[in-house]
Amino acid sequence: MTETGLLGIKLALIAATVLAASLVAGRWGHAAGGWLAGLPMIGGPIVGLLMMDVGAERGRETCLATLRCHPALVAYLVTYAWAARRWRWPACLGLALAVFFVLGGALVAIDGPAWSVVLLSVLAVAAGTRALTGLSAGLATPGRVELPRAELWARVGVAVFMAAVVIGGSARLPVALAGLLLAVPISGLILPCFTLPRHGAAATVALLRGFTVGQIGFSAFFVTMLALLPQVPGALAWTASMLAAAATPVAVQRLRAAAAARAA
Repeated sequence: MTETGLLGIKLALIAATVLAASLVAGRWGHAAGGWLAGLPMIGGPIVGLLMMDVGAERGRETCLATLRCHPALVAYLVTYAWAARRWRWPACLGLALAVFFVLGGALVAIDGPAWSVVLLSVLAVAAGTRALTGLSAGLATPGRVELPRAELWARVGVAVFMAAVVIGGSARLPVALAGLLLAVPISGLILPCFTLPRHGAAATVALLRGFTVGQIGFSAFFVTMLALLPQVPGALAWTASMLAAAATPVAVQRLRAAAAARAA
């Protein structure tokens, strides 16, 4: 596949993810929209396409590089949610991105073994969901919301523009910095910046809490890919990983609900 074709697919996936998450938020609430956006709806298909061009071993390296930056993504979400209870969206975005790039730069510079990368990813998601649960305490949980059509298309348009800037900028940077820039969560960047000024802090925290729950599936996808490649065919590994991404968040939430019920 040509670079132009791959770029077009990336932009289309980003647009579809932002649109789908926004529509889900409008129907079932911000937390549901965030959950959908947190799943590997962009990274999963992109890894599959890359393996078709460069093979399973290179695909495994890409998964490892993505997981290496994953704790920085979770820290971004938690930081934004914390800031959303205090400030307006420009300050929230600036602080969250600063945390992302500082932590992400440190993680990229550490050349640890694969098992440590997986462990940090899993621990980051666990800590992130716990932190967002605490931040949402005392806030009303918003339900279904009205999203004007103009706002929907504005979200999609800004997401595609930002993705084009990020992808284009990464081509002009050293490999390590380019990988970190490509790890910037476009949907996690766009959705809260639209949600906070229009729907308030409670909605934004709910969105980001759902996004963090979706990161359970994100982590499950890339961990499963690491475990299966290159021992099994790429297509089989990808299919199993996508199923793990969909099933793991549901299983974890049910286990938490059961534990809470027993504790009560």
